[in-house]
This record gives sequence, C-alpha cells and structure tokens, in this order.
Amino acid sequence: MTEAEAEKETVKAAPDLAALEQEGEIAADYVEGLLDIADIDGDIDMDVEGDRAVVSVVDIKGGDLVGPNGEVLEAIQELTRLAVHRQTGERSRLMLDIGGYRDRRRTELRELGSKVAADVKRNGEPKALQPMTPFERKIVHDAVAAAGLRSESEGEEPRRFVVVLPA
Repeated sequence: MTEAEAEKETVKAAPDLAALEQEGEIAADYVEGLLDIADIDGDIDMDVEGDRAVVSVVDIKGGDLVGPNGEVLEAIQELTRLAVHRQTGERSRLMLDIGGYRDRRRTELRELGSKVAADVKRNGEPKALQPMTPFERKIVHDAVAAAGLRSESEGEEPRRFVVVLPA
C-alpha cells in the first residue's frame, strides 16, 4: 500500500466530526421539540463519542421518558434517528440518553457481565442472559471479554440475548 493509499484509508476510518456535530444539533432540536410538546422541562447536552453523536437530556423535570427497561427511551431514540435521517439522508447511529439512564445501565451491565463470567469460570457451564438491546449486549460482551471469556448473541430481535461461554 502506498503512503497516499494509507492516508486515504485513515481519512475514511476517521469519523466526520462536522457531520456528527450536525447530527447532534438536528437531534437536539428534535428532542427539544418533543419536550416542548409534552411540556417537560429539561436541558440538552450534545457531544461526540467515538463515531457517534450523543444527545443527553439532563436536569429533566416531570414525565417518565425512560419507561420500563428503557423502552420509551429506545422509542424516542429511534424517532430521533429518523428525524436526523430525514434531514441528512444518512443513517444515524445517534445515542440518546435521558436523566443518566444509559450511564447507570452501563454500570449495571458491566457488573452483570463480570459476575456471570466469574460464575461461568467457576462452574464451567454456559449461561444465557435475559433479552437485551444491542447497546446492552455490547456492554456485556465487552465485560465478558475483559474477564477472559467469550460470549455470543443468540435469538432474534427483540428477544436477542447473550450467552456467556466457558473458556
């Protein structure tokens, strides 16, 4: 590979920061509109983490926009992604968080992945977990890998789940 080809590959691999910031702005405007319609107060933060825009509703007052097991949050995230797609013509990998739910859930899932990995190491038996969203499964897979084991996703959406396997 020539130096020019290598540089072209690097440019392709690097996320387009301006496009991600635009995605975040479109998403923030959309979510702010939803909050206004629902008459719910909350502040909106925008960021870029890795290769995705992240929009967070913080200091939220009133209304449960997370729902049981994050179901309402997932629905709002999908609607927001559609709004971004409608304006940009590009598929969005935007991550939406409301009231810190995703951060709390990430911590819970890391602990779960570590605990299940320890159990599987101890007893040598595979262990299947409850169905999870792709976001949740990724966190568990990473925690299991960090513990030195492997895991696989099985099943069909929306009932897809992680199986932790012995070494």
